[in-house]
Amino acid sequence: MKERYNAGKFLLEIAMAVLALLFLAPLYLVFINAFKRYDEVLSSTASLPESFGLSNFITVWQQIHFPTAFLNSLMITVISVLGILLVSSAAAYQIVRRPGKLSNIIFLTILASMVIPFQTMMIPLLQVAKDFHLINSLYGIIIMYLGFGIPLALFLYHGFIKGIPIELEEAATIDGCNTFGVYFRILLPLLAPITTTIAILHSLWIWNDFLLPYIVLGQKSNQTIPLASYVYFGEYMNEWHLALAALTMAVIPVIAFFLLMQRYIIQGITAGAVKG
Repeated sequence: MKERYNAGKFLLEIAMAVLALLFLAPLYLVFINAFKRYDEVLSSTASLPESFGLSNFITVWQQIHFPTAFLNSLMITVISVLGILLVSSAAAYQIVRRPGKLSNIIFLTILASMVIPFQTMMIPLLQVAKDFHLINSLYGIIIMYLGFGIPLALFLYHGFIKGIPIELEEAATIDGCNTFGVYFRILLPLLAPITTTIAILHSLWIWNDFLLPYIVLGQKSNQTIPLASYVYFGEYMNEWHLALAALTMAVIPVIAFFLLMQRYIIQGITAGAVKG
């Protein structure tokens, strides 16, 4: 029986290793082709490059003004995610702790926006953004990301806060904490696992988003990395070697952020699992 269990466990580990390799294969292709010439990318896509030169990265750095695009993407992502976390967590806290018809209406109305496809809102969104002078501005697209990101974050926070005992907040109130004190000192630390999850999901979405910046940000000085990299895709020819170099430069911060925050997710889940 034990030998059968060990054999099954070994086969499962082999299957998981193969699955991991399948997921890593696209990253491998992107990375190795970022160092190749255009003709080398087309002739030997899966092979290692003849030399690991940095000419593609230098060209991308200069052509698309990578530092400016990077700072734009970073500012949009950080401010948008922080705003989503703050607004949605505070709103979910009030909706959960003050139940009633009005709270249910607000909650369901916000969630209803999640079922509306973005493509159906593009034209009205552009008209409203134009009326409020939000086109070609970083603060304008940040406001739009807040509107699109809050519903999912509110939904996740709502379910998590319902599982937190209200007695903790009542004890803090007895000790002299007001509503803001309970929220910042008691609730936010307990929301760390779900906050980390929401931060990762929305950071990956906003950092890699192309469609919304494409229709809102027209000036080159405001372009994000995905939008700036679009210059390498033309009607008659795609400069794959430069596009993959730009993609490699763009994906490194995201991977580093994900690996860093993943540890906190695991710690939060483990800590929550042993609480009585």
